[in-house]
Amino acid sequence: MNIDDKPREECGVVGAFIPSENVARTVFFGLFALQHRGQESAGIATSEGDEIRLKARMGLVSQVFHEETLVGLPGHLGIGHTRYSTMGGSKEYNAQPLIANGQRGEIAVGHNGNVINAAELRVEMTEEFGSNFEKSSDTEVIAELFAKAPGSDWFEVSAYAMRRLKGAYSLVIMTKDQLIAVRDPLGIRPLCLGTLNGGWVVASETAALDNLGAEFVREFENGETVVIDHSGIQSQIWSSARTNHAMCVFEQIYFARPDSILNGELAYETRQRLGAEVYREHPVDADIVVGIPDSSTPHAVGLAAEAKIPYTEAIIRNRYVGRTFIQPDQRSRAQGVQTKFNPMRGVISGKRILVVDDSVVRSTTITRVIKMLRKAGAKEIHVRVASPPIKSTCHFGVDMATLNELIAANKTVTEITEYIGADSLAYLSVEGLLRAVRAPENSYCTGCFTGNYPIPVQLEMNKMRFEVGINT
Repeated sequence: MNIDDKPREECGVVGAFIPSENVARTVFFGLFALQHRGQESAGIATSEGDEIRLKARMGLVSQVFHEETLVGLPGHLGIGHTRYSTMGGSKEYNAQPLIANGQRGEIAVGHNGNVINAAELRVEMTEEFGSNFEKSSDTEVIAELFAKAPGSDWFEVSAYAMRRLKGAYSLVIMTKDQLIAVRDPLGIRPLCLGTLNGGWVVASETAALDNLGAEFVREFENGETVVIDHSGIQSQIWSSARTNHAMCVFEQIYFARPDSILNGELAYETRQRLGAEVYREHPVDADIVVGIPDSSTPHAVGLAAEAKIPYTEAIIRNRYVGRTFIQPDQRSRAQGVQTKFNPMRGVISGKRILVVDDSVVRSTTITRVIKMLRKAGAKEIHVRVASPPIKSTCHFGVDMATLNELIAANKTVTEITEYIGADSLAYLSVEGLLRAVRAPENSYCTGCFTGNYPIPVQLEMNKMRFEVGINT
């Protein structure tokens, strides 16, 4: 049960090539640092230079892997993946890394993102390469394409794949003796490079490198392919890659850990600026500033500093409430927010409260938080959202909800204010968002706010559309 009214995380990827050691533990702890990006399945593939060994199944990283599991994954080369399904069902057969075979032998692939032309590619590749698709994710299409694409080396293969793939993909790929990492030509999903113990590590976020004690080298460029093996590291950028980033701006707002570096800046500091910016646009008198923990905390801290109103931890979060695979009954669904959050009545009673949220999707959480604060005696409740209204769905690896579920796509701000029970409500403008992330226009994907995407997309796509005919 996920009780957060938030965009669902995408996926996290890790790759390691460290000649002096077995990397299964390195990959495991890297994935552990990226658990926030996906909680449905986890997998690790490794090689000693002879064959690829794979373990992937449903569950959190700590549920899938134990000491004996990691011992059974020897090798100086490995990749790992933690998944939230953005295309394809939450099924064991979609757990990554996925294996594919082609003229270059067996490869394993882990993918963060979403390929929007996967359906067309499945048909084309069945005819061209005789591909037989057995799973229901777009990652299987990517794996088959990299396994069977023509090319004399991985740079030619990657360039061929980039010409055909449309959408978002940060990839870790391994053969029995090489590690390949790829960031899509738009740079929608993050990917970074680090060094560790005489070898190399790639990961979705720099926080994973920090967790491993690796030294951060740099973020991947748009359209960059890196190949690592015993001869060293090589890099090449696809000639048709976009010159400036179109990274998903929700990485800055919510997805990435606050201690990760994105586009050269610490996410925590960017989020403080988001909070400050929404207050500059929409000031209001209040006694205390409260963030909805934990994801909205840096936004609230930044707003409080700008407003010169005390930031107060008036809502305590039970940090042991996370994803559970126990199906809730109706009563426990209704109690979801109360299970996760508890208000401190003595801090709240009689106060004018300025509540800061990083984003609002359906409005489920903010509505229940406001009721909770009212019950605790709040005198006034003013809500400031440190991102613009979400009016469109995501097509690049985020499960954002359907159009009819997005409250801002169906109600005005005045209607939403009344619906959630707030005394006032205001969102950050798109212009304010871009100021806060210090980005020129068109350097981030803001499609969920504006409906304008870096490449053409259809209005809505069904992530389950490949499930028909799959044996579960």
